[in-house]
Parts: sequence; C-alpha cells; structure tokens
Amino acid sequence: MVPLKNYCTGLLLPGERKSVEPMAARLAPDNVRRMHQSLHHLVADAPWSDEAVLSKVRAYALTAMRQKGPVQAWIVDDTGFVKKGIHSVGVTRQYCGQVGKQENCRVAVSLSVATNTAGLPIAWRLYLPEVWASDRARRRDAGIPEQIAFETKPAIALKQVRAAVAADLPRAPVLADAAYGTDTKFRQGITELELLYVVGIQSTVTVWKPGEGPLPKPAWKGMGRPPKLLPRSLKHPPVSVRELALALPASAWKMVTWRQGVKRGLCSRFAAVRIRPAHRDYERSEPFAEEWLLIEWPSGEAEPAKYWLSTLPADTKLNALVRLAKHRWIIERDYEELKQELGLGHFEGRGWRGFHHHAVLCIAAYGFLVAERSRFSPSARAGQLEVCTPRIPSDFQPRGSARARRAA
Repeated sequence: MVPLKNYCTGLLLPGERKSVEPMAARLAPDNVRRMHQSLHHLVADAPWSDEAVLSKVRAYALTAMRQKGPVQAWIVDDTGFVKKGIHSVGVTRQYCGQVGKQENCRVAVSLSVATNTAGLPIAWRLYLPEVWASDRARRRDAGIPEQIAFETKPAIALKQVRAAVAADLPRAPVLADAAYGTDTKFRQGITELELLYVVGIQSTVTVWKPGEGPLPKPAWKGMGRPPKLLPRSLKHPPVSVRELALALPASAWKMVTWRQGVKRGLCSRFAAVRIRPAHRDYERSEPFAEEWLLIEWPSGEAEPAKYWLSTLPADTKLNALVRLAKHRWIIERDYEELKQELGLGHFEGRGWRGFHHHAVLCIAAYGFLVAERSRFSPSARAGQLEVCTPRIPSDFQPRGSARARRAA
C-alpha cells in the first residue's frame, strides 16, 4: 500500500511532469534512486488488478458524488495520446482527438459515471489496433495478455457497460458520440441491457420519416416458406437524417439553453422528432422501435451541426433531451484535468501493464479529488491543492530533459 500511496501523492503534487523519475525526486529528494525503483516496480511490474482498484475508487468517490445529486448519465468516450515511435503498446497512426487529426498515437476507451456536477471514469482499456493484435513479436515485447484480441472501440465500450450493469451501479442513460452511436450493434446492445441512451450519429445515418416505417412483410400465399424479412422498395426508401432535418418546417426549431457557461447561458437551435432507424432493417423480421431524433442547427449556419438518437420516453421534453445530450461535456472536462494536472498521458513505458496501471492510479488520484470536492469545496482543482512544494535536488535531471541531453 505504501508505494501506491506514494505514487498517488506524486500525481497530486505540483509539477509539470508526472512520470516516475520526476515524481521520485519530489517525493524523496534525499533518496531518489530508491523511490524511483519502488514507483517503477509498482506501475510497470507489480501484478495487481486494475479492475479491483477501480472498483474501490468507484465505491469511495460515488458515495460522495451522490450526496450532491443522483447519477444522471453513463458516458462512453475515448481519448488519445500522441506518441512517437512504433514500440509503445498500441501506438499506430490513427485519429487522435487530442490534436483533431490522424496522428501517431494510442487511444484508450473509457466508461464514466456522472452526476449533474461531477464525473469519474470507472473503466479503462487501451484500444489495440489490428496491426498490434496480429503481431506476435510486438505482443510479446509489450506483455499483452493472451486473452486480449482485436476489438472495435464500440465493442470494448459495450463490454464496459455490461460490467457496470453486472456490478449493479445506479442505472442512468448511456451517452456517447457519433463514433459509437452510429454503430447499430452498439445501440442494440445498450437496449438489450435495458438501458436508455442518447448517442450522437453521423448525418448519413438513415431513418424513416415521422409516421413512416418499412413496408410490411408480404402475406403468405400458402406455398413455400412464410416471408420473414421486411422488404425494401425503390418507391419507398428511408432518408438520411440530414435530408430529414433540411425538410423540417421552421416551426420545428426551438431555441434551448442547456447550461450556464462562463459568461452566459449556452444555447442553440434544436428540433426533435419521433422516427424509426432504418439501417439494414431489411434483414429484420420486425421494424426498429420508434425513438427520438434530436438535431442541432445553430442559427446562422448553412446546415445542421449535430444529430443524436435517443430511447428516452416519448413524452420527454425537448429541454430535457438537449440537456442530457450535452452532458458529455463533463467527461471532456475530466480528461482535461486528468491530462493537464494529474499526468494521465505522462507514462513513459512501453508495456500493456504499465500503461493501464498508470492510468488507473491517475483515476484513483482524481477520484480522491472528486470526492473531496463533492464533500467540501466543488471549486478545488488539482493544481490548487494546499500542499507544500517538495524540495528537489538541484542537480536532478530526468531522462530526456534538454539539460540532460546537452550534458551527455
């Protein structure tokens, strides 16, 4: 327990870099080498369970979070870490949200729980690209467990949601962006778990217009097998959500304010209609159930900006739909603080175990902050904790620093 406490303390202390060497220098300026060995063994080699630690953190933080209000959402998301080279586990050229483009990086998928004011990641797993999953040599060098195979990000997220259901967490609607919501299997999986959702979708997703649906199955004529699948006709096609949005009358659009920003209320123009999804429903025997299509079209823009599908009840008010759809902002804030204040992306090792151990300990430190804010001071931030700045040896230079390279 002592190395774990030391590691979390190092993450919470002030300092630009939260990798092992700088933290060791802050924690034990008179015995940096010994502290470095202890922290490195904890994060890179020790075989403790990430899931067990996250479970303890979740129980501790959720108890405090729920004192300020109920759990309002389960939020699926992923975050990227720019990384040079090809040997660090999971690194390949892929889309990285941190820089908003294709980049050499690794990406982790997470599930968070959120109240109205606080959020906390409760599950975390590295997305392993196919080029890594099929490369035995790189798997061996990075220590990737045998049971880890290639899975899409929505598949990883759905496993995390299933585990949260099995753990009997307070249920709430699942929120996700279009990278997940566009995946029909992901949405179906959420519904099969008897959870509601509000998920982003791409503008090309097809639906049936309000009041419409697929053609009924042809009547059986008494010969051969009875028809099972819904037919499609060129004379009765579904439409993309973009087409539907552009065809809505002006009266369908309403201005909605969903929360207070720094200087003013955040507002935009929205419309919501009841539709049936149409994706590959010709392979089904029954049409999809009706659900909400929520559309955001900011004033002055040439066309709609965002789309969501939602299984919230049919009597849900537009304001409530919008507020929940926009509640994903809270995980973006959490990731910003985890990266900027707690060093989520500062792990310098290459292995599977170390990557996950470091992230879990960052989440543990963040869980402590979330609980403290919920109980006492909601405005506190990691960089504003009342801690004494530790003394660091004047000649200490972590590996990779500019001065260390010049000295070499």
